[in-house]
Parts: sequence; C-alpha cells; structure tokens
Amino acid sequence: MITIKTLIFDFGDVFINLDKEGAMKNALDLFELDELPRDLISINTLYEQGLISSEEFIEFYTENFPKLSKNNIINAWNFILKDFPKERLTFLQNLKKEHHYKLILLSNTNALHIDWIRERVSFYDDFKSCFDQFYLSHEIHLRKPNTDIYEFVLTENKLKAEQCLFIDDTKDNTDTAAQLGLHVWNIDETKEDIINMFTVKKDLF
Repeated sequence: MITIKTLIFDFGDVFINLDKEGAMKNALDLFELDELPRDLISINTLYEQGLISSEEFIEFYTENFPKLSKNNIINAWNFILKDFPKERLTFLQNLKKEHHYKLILLSNTNALHIDWIRERVSFYDDFKSCFDQFYLSHEIHLRKPNTDIYEFVLTENKLKAEQCLFIDDTKDNTDTAAQLGLHVWNIDETKEDIINMFTVKKDLF
C-alpha cells in the first residue's frame, strides 16, 4: 500500500501561470537573435542558482546588448510571469489545515522573479506560510533537474522517497525525481490543475 506523507511542489505552472513561449519570443525579438546562445543560457543558469547577483546578471546583459536599458532587461526577464489563480492558494490552505501532509516548495527561480511576485501577488506571504519548507534554487544554490537538489530535500527533512509525491511541469525534473524513488506527477499545465490533484492522482491517495 502506498502511503504519501510529503507533497513537494514546483512553483511555476503549478501555482503561478507562466508564458514560456511568449517570454522566449519576446527575448529573441528584443535581443535580435534566432536562438539563445550557450553563454546566455549559462548565465541564466548561474543566476538561477544564486551564483551571481542580480546586479551582475543585469550588467552582463547590458554589456552584451548596449542598446538595451536595465529596465528593458528586467522586463524581458520577468515577461514569463503571469497570474496566480486564487483558488490554488485556497487549495493549498485547505491542505495545510488538514495536517495530513508535510508541504514543501521546490522551485528553480531567482531574486528578480521573486521580487516581481512579491510586488504583484498580494497573497504571496500567505502562500509561503502554507509550506513547512520553502526552497528556492537561488537561495540553496542547487537546481533541478540535478540529483543533488532532491537528495538535499530528502536528507534535510529526513524523508523516505517512496512516501513523497513531487509535482512539476518539467519532465526532466520529474524524471530525475522518479529515478530516486519519489512518486511524481508531471503536470500538464495546458489541461491539468493542481486543485484537482486528488482526482488526477487518486491511485496514490
């Protein structure tokens, strides 16, 4: 019999909606590129792991794209972030009230995105307070889908992988978690919603 004791959630496209395609198109148009070169992908990854500061990140872009202002860069970077439906907060708050599960957030994100969310999502603090642990990649210097980030969460919280359900919209992330023995839901944000978790994953509950 499966016993799920811990729910580990991604943030983007699980709680807050993202526009990945729109953000990429907007960035390529702004930078006048056909695709993102490897050095930009590398700097983005370093920033997401908190290995460079926001200032260093923005400076890299303004030096490489001198026509663009600091605000141009910040707006392009945050273009991906959209709305956070309130019913998802309600779903999470109800989970917290029931005390049936340990609740953990595990997100690849960065300081600029979190600043944007804090300013525009009025209930961000209420959202954050629902979790027993709130792990952001730029704060813990680890990033999905690398194995070490999952091992960190399991070790820090003394969790058994087979008692955890990990929910993420990126298949690489859920694939790595599954290899470590976690139950996973690779949520399809185009037709699935976290508020229906107990229906979609009823075989686990």
